Formats: sequence, C-alpha cells, structure tokens
Amino acid sequence: MTRTRSLALIGCLALGLGACGGGADGADSGDSGETIEVTDNTGTQEIPASPQSVVATDNRVFETLADWDVELSAGAVSLMPDSNPYTEDEDIVDLGSHREPDLEAIVEAEPDLVINGQRFTDHEDKLKELAPDAAFLNLDPREGEPFDEELKRQTEVLGETFDKEDEATELNDALDASIDRATKAYAKGDTVMAVIVSGGDMGYVAPGEGRTFGPVFDIMGLEPALEVEDSGDDHQGDDVSVEAIAKSNPDWLLVMDRDAAVAADEEGYTPAKKLIEDSEALADVTAVTEGNVVYAPEDTYTNEGIQTYTEFFTSFAEALEGTS
Repeated sequence: MTRTRSLALIGCLALGLGACGGGADGADSGDSGETIEVTDNTGTQEIPASPQSVVATDNRVFETLADWDVELSAGAVSLMPDSNPYTEDEDIVDLGSHREPDLEAIVEAEPDLVINGQRFTDHEDKLKELAPDAAFLNLDPREGEPFDEELKRQTEVLGETFDKEDEATELNDALDASIDRATKAYAKGDTVMAVIVSGGDMGYVAPGEGRTFGPVFDIMGLEPALEVEDSGDDHQGDDVSVEAIAKSNPDWLLVMDRDAAVAADEEGYTPAKKLIEDSEALADVTAVTEGNVVYAPEDTYTNEGIQTYTEFFTSFAEALEGTS
C-alpha cells in the first residue's frame, strides 16, 4: 500500500522547503510538518512521516521494529525477550512492565509517535495525558477477525509508518507460506491438544479462544482432542488435569513453555520438554509415543509477533511432514 501524504505536506511544498524546517541537508524531521495517514484500530491516524522519537509498548511489534532498525526512545523493555537487541540499548527509557509500569518516564522521551497495545492497552489514556503531542497507534489483533489477517494488517501498517512496505510484504508472505505448508501437511481427523506449561503445571489452551495457540485451531482447521466449557484465554491456560489431557489422547500436542521466556534463569526451572517426557500420565499418549509434540519458540510468551507464528507454523509443518 502506498503511503498517503496529508495536506500538511502539500502546504509545506507550496511554501517552499525552507518553511518545512528540518536539517540543513533537507532531510525530514519530526517537526517538519510532513505527515502520512494510516489506519489503526480506532480509525485514520495522522502521524509524522519521519518520526523522531518512537515509543513502543506492544510486544508483537518489538521484533519487527528491531529488524527494521527503528530507533526507540522509550519502550516496555522489561517485557521484551532477551533475544531482542533493544534490551541491550541503555539509551532506551524503560517504561517497565504492565504490572509495574513507569508511565511517567515517557515524558523524558518526548515522543512524536507511540505504538501502544497488548499488555499496555489499559494504560493508553494515561500515556496520552503524559504525551499529549504524540500520535498514537494501536494495532492489536481485533476480536472477531481472523488472527493471521490481523497479524498481517499490523505488519502492513508498520510498513507504511516506517517506509518499509517491501519488508512488510516479505513478512506477510512468509507467514502465508508457513500456514499453507502446515495446513496441507495436516491430516484431517488427527486430534490436537494445546497446552501452556508454567510453574511445572500444564494449562489447557481452548481452541479458538486460548492464549497463543487458540487461533491456530481456526487458521488450520484443527480437530480438538478436548473441548472444555467456560474456557478462556488465561496466560497460563485453563486448569485441566494432566489425566484429562491424557485421556483425550491427542494425536498431536502443541506446547508453549511460558517459563522459558520469563523464568528460565530461576532456580527450579524445568523445561516443558522434560516435564512432558518425564510425565507418567502422558507416557502412553499417542502424541508422545509417536513424537508428535511441537514446541513454540522459547520467546513466544514475550513475543507473539508475526515472526513467532511464522516460525511455529514452519516447525509444525516440518513435524507433520516428518522432516523435522
């Protein structure tokens, strides 16, 4: 999609480049008056064409922004996976976590663009009070919309925002290809169970609703091994006994190791893979005996962006094809 320039640019050109501000070399600057229009969850937003101070709090965008070399002045660094290079940049002001936020720190960053969402969504009103001159974008996947299409929409808008449309297309095409590959390899009728492992316990992930893996059932048309009433999207999964999981005898088991992302360095951490392999209750489950257990990337819980899902669908496809 082509970037849409606003009337501010037209007026700027009409007055001559000297009236636009910016550096001596004629480059765009945050106060040049040049803007573009993009569409987020709340409608059309007018944002700086070349933002000079970017703040990001949405976990799903961190990897994309880092890969595109977008400089952050502030962000939810405490929520970023260690694999993200932003965590090593001491110049980025840390806004903390959603549970212990340091929202006032955004004032220091003087942002002209804030990409807010996911865990920080509930803090948006306060952030707007603290950064009244900034443009805000919220690109969270919307309820009721196909999740894969929402990931691509998010990436497309980020591409428009940072003049990375070709790169955004590449990411979206890679996601589509991974989904198509996994879907073609999936044998209709094979039953699937998804779980989140946290603190040594396994939580049930509800098809269509549950955290991370819920949308995968809809995207690929997977047949659930177990369906539980009144299930939700808890970050640790729903409380279902391992015996119930075993009784459902899934052909495939999808696993997210939550602690791998947030507690891998803590004493007593046991990888999900070991827990499953050592579980007597799961010893005779088809997915375990046939090696049909697929693990999400270790940083999934603190990432969950388009790259995470592309990597997961690729791994699932390889397992389904027997090539992993």
